[in-house]
Amino acid sequence: MAKRGPWPNHFFFQIILGCHFLGSGSNAEKGSYHSSASNLTRSSFPAGFVFGAGSSSYQIEGAACEDGRAPSIWDIYTHNDPEKIADHSTGDVADEFYYHYKDDISLLKNLGFDAFRFSISWPRILPEGKISGGVNPAGVQFYNSIINETLAIGLKPYVTLFHWDLPQALDHDYGGFLSADIIDDYRDYVDFCFATFGDRVKHWFTLNEPYEFTYYGYGTGGYAPGRCSSYIGNCTSGNSATEPYIVGHHLLLSHAAAVKLYREKYKASQKGQIGVTLSCKWSVPFSKNTAGQKAAQRFIDFMLGWFLHPLTYGDYSQIMKSLVGDRLPKFTESESQMLKMSYDYLGINYYTSLYAATSALSSNSLNLSITTDNRVVSSEEKNGVPIGQPTALSWLYGCPIGIRSLMLYIKDNYGNPPIFITENGVATANNGSVEQSLEDEQRIAYHYEHLTYLLKAIKEGADVKGYFIWSFLDDFEWRFGYTVRFGITYVDYKNGLRRYPKNSAEWFNKFLQGKNASTNWLLGITETEAASVLQINPRSTDSSVV
Repeated sequence: MAKRGPWPNHFFFQIILGCHFLGSGSNAEKGSYHSSASNLTRSSFPAGFVFGAGSSSYQIEGAACEDGRAPSIWDIYTHNDPEKIADHSTGDVADEFYYHYKDDISLLKNLGFDAFRFSISWPRILPEGKISGGVNPAGVQFYNSIINETLAIGLKPYVTLFHWDLPQALDHDYGGFLSADIIDDYRDYVDFCFATFGDRVKHWFTLNEPYEFTYYGYGTGGYAPGRCSSYIGNCTSGNSATEPYIVGHHLLLSHAAAVKLYREKYKASQKGQIGVTLSCKWSVPFSKNTAGQKAAQRFIDFMLGWFLHPLTYGDYSQIMKSLVGDRLPKFTESESQMLKMSYDYLGINYYTSLYAATSALSSNSLNLSITTDNRVVSSEEKNGVPIGQPTALSWLYGCPIGIRSLMLYIKDNYGNPPIFITENGVATANNGSVEQSLEDEQRIAYHYEHLTYLLKAIKEGADVKGYFIWSFLDDFEWRFGYTVRFGITYVDYKNGLRRYPKNSAEWFNKFLQGKNASTNWLLGITETEAASVLQINPRSTDSSVV
């Protein structure tokens, strides 16, 4: 392990630990250090609350061409269009979790976590995507080994069945999720997973972030398979006005088919649960007028409601039907019934918030697109002031109060379902030495504040069952490649992929041991002293601003 430097004698608190809450004129306030969080410990959370860390197959496994694994759409995308990845990298090697899984899982346990969230690579299990194409025994053995190792050392596996790495064979055969044929092949794939791993896996997630998969994969071309209209991006084929909604529709029906199968065939004997992971940024009205409020609502309706509304109520929301029109597919009555309440719990990925204003887009625009259908113009700043603490990614600002707002919104609008925060984390730039990267105080503050506001939501009645950080390891971050790092564990890509726990890992270890883990633990100074140094004001408690 690299030599650790001393704890920094300054905690830049450039991590303004909260959003900037903007009123008008002299009433504008900044979010500030929240002194009441000083007693935050693991025991602050309800009994049985799960703390875990997340990962996904393509982002960490590597071994892309080994032991019978076939290409996914991400393999083809990164190799055929390297210019669409910030550093022209691929997931061919990634973290080589395929070879280091025992040590990695052991490290996660030693840090004090309860659970490990990972995904199964569909093309590693079924290289042709279909049961009829044959099962890859080496792939099955790999996931059996992960599950067994996870359980043996006292962690619980939380398993995602589809985290974007669709078998390329299915995309080639019939367009993947563009075709309704995918529903049967997906059902067969998850049926095999339930039968093979379900005796030990008790928490399943059918899909990860269907919004991002559809919006960027078929709307902007920024994710695999890289499809979009020519007036949206540099894509060789696609239709940004229709394809995202077709893909989203088939994702929903695939999810519903998987849940129906699990409940009818496996739940009674395996006694597990199944849900889906959705993502959402919290939206704040740019203006306090009615138009601003409606814009913020439309943003949520399109990002979260697109999937959660049919999963809860059996159909798309009226606002989506109105704005998308006949480009939005329709459910049959039987499909609607199958979709309704097709989850035992929700996984929610929250990273950031933004401002929303009504766009001036005409409803009869010739260049229709999912990117403009919600009639919203979003921004990460207002009057030159960012909504939260900037990070290494232009879209991600630390805005922890948004996680509370989102939890309470779901509670009030979707029947207060059980929720796991399945991803929450912050990116730092991959441009420093190992020693510099280990001192990730911004990450500590980010998690500390989000946990603080998550606890507030729980105390206000939100049924949150667990919190999974993103991520356990630095990894391949999709279109950003290896230019940013999300992990609490540093992976040295220049020196044999060695792992080094960051300061944030040590902070979590302290927190998970039940000790008082305020951020000032790093400094050895009191909250009052920190506030004095920063000359900060108490954070606004007016929840109406978010």
